[in-house]
Amino acid sequence: MAERVTIDDVDRRILALLRENARRTVADIAEHVNLSPAPVKRRIDRLERTGVITGYSIEVDEAQIGPTIDAFTELRFSGDTDLEDIVAALSRVPEVSDVFTIAGDPDALLRIRVQDVPHLKEVVNVVRRVGSVTATKTLMVLDHWTRPTPP
Repeated sequence: MAERVTIDDVDRRILALLRENARRTVADIAEHVNLSPAPVKRRIDRLERTGVITGYSIEVDEAQIGPTIDAFTELRFSGDTDLEDIVAALSRVPEVSDVFTIAGDPDALLRIRVQDVPHLKEVVNVVRRVGSVTATKTLMVLDHWTRPTPP
């Protein structure tokens, strides 16, 4: 297990500002945390180097550009299935956007994005043929809400 990184209140504020908008300039962040840009840049570099900041991303309204149906599929596997094998096999299915291996029942949860119900049926049939899948249960998303990233 990786050793935890010690951060202070200024680092936490920098992280909160970057969570709000990852495109903020160093000068803008410096102004918010009452430091000059050079020490803020060093802090951001350290947070990246130590693995606290693992990347920068954007939020996209997928319905505007691509598949419009979100679904979650619960998977159950035979008892001797290796979790890494599950992720490896399912990550090759292009419509699968997330694979969560979980404790308890079921063994894994997939997030699937598809064009329509017939497409969902095709993808679920592909998933059912992966490795040692013993059962599936698929739930279609009607709507969703996401909690804003905490400061």
